[in-house]
Amino acid sequence: MFTLIQQGGLVMWVILAGGAIALVVFLERFFHVHRAKIKTDDFLKGICNILRRGNVNEAVSICDDTPGPVAYIVRAAILHYDRSREVIAQAIDDAALTEIARMERRFGVLATIAQIAPLMGVLGTVLGMIQTVLAIQQKAPLVQIGDLAAGLWQALLTTAAGLVVAMFSYIAYNLLVSKVDVIALDMEWAAGEILAFFTSFGLSSTTEAPARPPAAPEAQPLRAGNATHPPATLARSDRGPGSVAGGLAEPWSPMVPPEAGKLGQAGKAGKTRTDL
Repeated sequence: MFTLIQQGGLVMWVILAGGAIALVVFLERFFHVHRAKIKTDDFLKGICNILRRGNVNEAVSICDDTPGPVAYIVRAAILHYDRSREVIAQAIDDAALTEIARMERRFGVLATIAQIAPLMGVLGTVLGMIQTVLAIQQKAPLVQIGDLAAGLWQALLTTAAGLVVAMFSYIAYNLLVSKVDVIALDMEWAAGEILAFFTSFGLSSTTEAPARPPAAPEAQPLRAGNATHPPATLARSDRGPGSVAGGLAEPWSPMVPPEAGKLGQAGKAGKTRTDL
């Protein structure tokens, strides 16, 4: 095996180094994503039971002790349980974005190696063919098969190594992406459940509408004794030039009601009868 690697030349060592990096990244990310996967249903049932008893601090502690992004977004929702529904949803979204970025860390390394490894294999093939042509030129016209073997070995070995590393990196990348997608679905479901729980139990405050300003008090007519003085703005528009429609309201003048005149005449008549 070591002999074949040596025959592959410098390009072979570069391809193998890329494959080793891809293997380390894959193993590290695989175990990280595997630890992040929990039983979301059982976890939420336990958290909801604790919250029904009013033990918010205990629920936060359980979320801190539980690994994975699901526990992290539930913790973010619990910390904002006394806020409005919109604030809780925004906190969940921020926590979810942070956790997804953390799970997808170094995925770009796998994608880069999967794309570069075949190109490195092609480069090794070209260099091997160049070496073969140089051997033919130097040994001509008496060229032996052994003189061409070194270049052909390098061309074939680097191509094979590049394809193997690229396939492994591509498979590892897609496997990790599929696992992250499953966890992302669990996160979305958990976010909806915890938000619905806070809404149904009334733990989150609703956004209050702004209070309407008090209505302006209605204009009250002026009173002097028993007489009622109507405001000038209530003058009818058909009273001529002095009306509101004409530009100025007529000045109000007190008028004696008819009933007052009758009462006065009755008083005088009574007085006359008394004198008689």
